[in-house]
Amino acid sequence: MTTTAYPAGTAEQFPTYPYRLAPSGLATRRQLRAAGLRPGGHDPVAQILWRRGKRVAYLYRLDLAAPKRTATPAQREAIAKALRARRTCRHCGVVQLYYIPRRTGSCLDCTPGGAR
Repeated sequence: MTTTAYPAGTAEQFPTYPYRLAPSGLATRRQLRAAGLRPGGHDPVAQILWRRGKRVAYLYRLDLAAPKRTATPAQREAIAKALRARRTCRHCGVVQLYYIPRRTGSCLDCTPGGAR
C-alpha cells in the first residue's frame, strides 16, 4: 500500500487523476511557470499520481493564477553580485568563467593537485 501526502489532510475529498488525464483548466507549477503564471497564494485543488503513486504533482486552477512577479533592478543587481562571488577565487581573486567548487573554495589553478 502506498502512502501519499495530501495537502491539508483531505485525502478522501482531494481529486486524483492519472498521469496526462487531468481536466483542462488545471495546471502544475511547472506548467504555470511556463505560461508566465504562479499559483497566486491559492492551494492546490487536485493532484496527478504516477509511478504507482510514488510521484505526485499538485494541480492549480488556471483562472486563479496570477502573473509571475518580476525582479526589481536592485534584486537583479544583488543576484548578479552573488553569482559573481561564486565565480571569484578566494586565493587569487580572479573571476573565473565557471563556479568555484565549494569543496575547495579556490579556482582550478590555485587548487593543489588541480586539474590544470
